[in-house]
Order: sequence, then structure tokens, then C-alpha cells
Amino acid sequence: MIMLHKYKILYVIDNLEFGGGERGFLQIMNGLNKENFAIHVASHPGGEFGKKISEMRVSFLPVNMLKRYNLLTILKLISIISKKGIHIVHSQGARADFFARVAVRATHRPYLVSTIQMPVEGYNVSVLRKRFYLFFDRFFERYVDHFIVVSDSLKRTIAKDHQVDLNKISKVYNGIELDVYKPDVLGHSSKEIKENIGIKSGDFVLGAVGRLIWQKGFEDLICSLPQIVKMHPEVKLLIVGDGPLRKSLQELAEGLNVNDSIFFTGFRNDLKEILSSIDLLIIPSLLEGFPMITLEAMAMEKPIIATNIDGITEQITNEKDGILVPPKEPNEIAKAIMKLFLNQEGARRMASAARKKVEHQFSVKKMIAETEKVYLSILELN
Repeated sequence: MIMLHKYKILYVIDNLEFGGGERGFLQIMNGLNKENFAIHVASHPGGEFGKKISEMRVSFLPVNMLKRYNLLTILKLISIISKKGIHIVHSQGARADFFARVAVRATHRPYLVSTIQMPVEGYNVSVLRKRFYLFFDRFFERYVDHFIVVSDSLKRTIAKDHQVDLNKISKVYNGIELDVYKPDVLGHSSKEIKENIGIKSGDFVLGAVGRLIWQKGFEDLICSLPQIVKMHPEVKLLIVGDGPLRKSLQELAEGLNVNDSIFFTGFRNDLKEILSSIDLLIIPSLLEGFPMITLEAMAMEKPIIATNIDGITEQITNEKDGILVPPKEPNEIAKAIMKLFLNQEGARRMASAARKKVEHQFSVKKMIAETEKVYLSILELN
């Protein structure tokens, strides 16, 4: 296809915290063919996302995303769409989706693409707020021209539960920066991290990363530790992240008498160094979309134990490039940990296979190419 002009894309995201959505949009914007596409970004100003946007060759248009329902934000988006001559609006996240869908409906102009990392049903919000989100999501998703989902399980969910035509849904796996996440390149930094946290050089370090919320299943991981550290006190657990359950998880560790074996680090912005410092990553989640931490650990050749749930099963093949265990089963987590602890050569083989898989299936380059394919298919078909 020969381009006679640039297509103009407006990315809409709330940017109230720097998460997987913001990271994915940055990857796309950085790698998208600038000969074919002119990029505009509408989001709440500031933060890590805003800082990175300022370093890129894109048009940044600040909008107020603090309120969930804001007429001024919708009017601002309508103005941007009209004045910039936008061809495609690409939104992500419940708040951004709502504003984008209403604005696109009002202009009757651009095509609308919506990326779904997690359906509204899985949001960690109150029951009342979730009902509001569900109502507006179901009502306005009819104005979406194409959905991008990050896993096959999400594709099935959107098609079945939201009654969206399969032809309007494309699966595009999240991508990992293979040139950034590399094995065996951060040895000195990882040694410093261990020393600063208080982990001894001979300890075997388990790692778990994520928001301290019920979906992440950290309670089950902590409950798996007593039987392990009783026999092998050199096994330590690093829990990286913060959230509303931190205090209760710390109390659980004290009640099980394993608090001396667990280190709660809080939020860290040196995740590559953290991953380099651990021997084994545990993902005990109960609910996930398509977690980036799995891909990051795979890229860095770290052995992984994860729960056998939707999303993760598309990343890890049991006993080939990781071990899968049932969710909410501390005993099974403990068995898997001991298996890899006692067979570290087998763990290294799995980790090596995981790196090869991520190179083949989950690269940023592949994600960008498949996203661009979605854009062009919409423009060509309409």
C-alpha cells in the first residue's frame, strides 16, 4: 500500500499512574512508522508517562482526567479531533475509553480503536463503581470500530460476554524490550540491591512483584513459606510493590512466624535490577489480563512459577518454560518452589527456553507490526 499522506492517530489514556497501558502506548508511539502516521497524545499531564512523551517527537495535548465524568474533557477531545483532523482515536482504560467513545460519537468522524488489558468486570473497585463502569462500558462500546485485546482468553470474553463480533477483535500480545531486558547484565547492581535490603550472598531469593491487592494472590505465597523455610532457612522472599493489603500481609507473615524470611520493599522503579537479583519469580495471581512481569522475567532468563489462570497460560507452558500451579493452593506453590530449588539446573533450562519464547512471540517489534496492521485494515476497509 502506497501512502499519499500521513494518517493522524490520537492516543487517549488517563495517565493517573504509570502502568502497562501507558507503557504499551509508549512502545507503539516510539516504533510506529512515522512516514505513515502522525501521532497525537491526549492524557493527564505529568508523571513518568508525561516525561517520556516530552522526549518523543509527538504532539502532546493535556486534558483533565481526574474526574471520571467530565464534560469539559469530552469537549476538549471533540475540539482536538476536529481541529487536528484525526483519522483514528486509540484509547485504553475505563476512564479514557468513556471520554474517547463519547467524543468520537459526537464528531462522527474518526475510527475508534480500544485496547482492553483487563475487562471492566475485573477492576479492583467497589461494587457500586463497577456497576457504573459496566453500564457506560456496555452502552458506549457499540461505537468502537475495533477492539485490541492482549490474550486469547480476553478475546473470548469480549466476544461472548460483551457480544462483540469476532471480526471486530484482534489479539495483539504485549511486547517486551528485548534489548533492555537481558540476562546476566546487571550482576553488580543486583549484589548492591541484596546488600541494601539485607539479603545474604548465599541466600536463595524468591521474588514476587505487583500491587498488593487480592487479585495478586500474595497471601497464598506467604502461606507456602513455613514448610519451606523450616527445612531451608536460606530461602528468602522479596515482595516488591505496595497497596492496600500491605499491612495485613505483614501481619500474616508475623502470624506464620516467617516475617524474618520476607522482605517487603514497597514500590521500586529499578525492576530490571530487582529481577536480576532474584533466583526465582513467583506469580501467585488469582486474576490477570496478560502480566508484563512474566515477560520481563522470561526475557531475563529467570525461572518462573505461576498460577494456571487465563492470560498466564498463554505465556507459560507447564514444565517447558516454567511451572504452572493451581490458584489458591499454597501447598502446590511450596512443592513447585522446592522442585526448582532442588533442581536448579532444570530451572535454568526452563529459563533459557522462556527467553527463546519471548524473543519469538512477545517482542515489541511484533506488537507494533500487528497494531499497525489493525490501523491499516480499518482505514482500508472503510
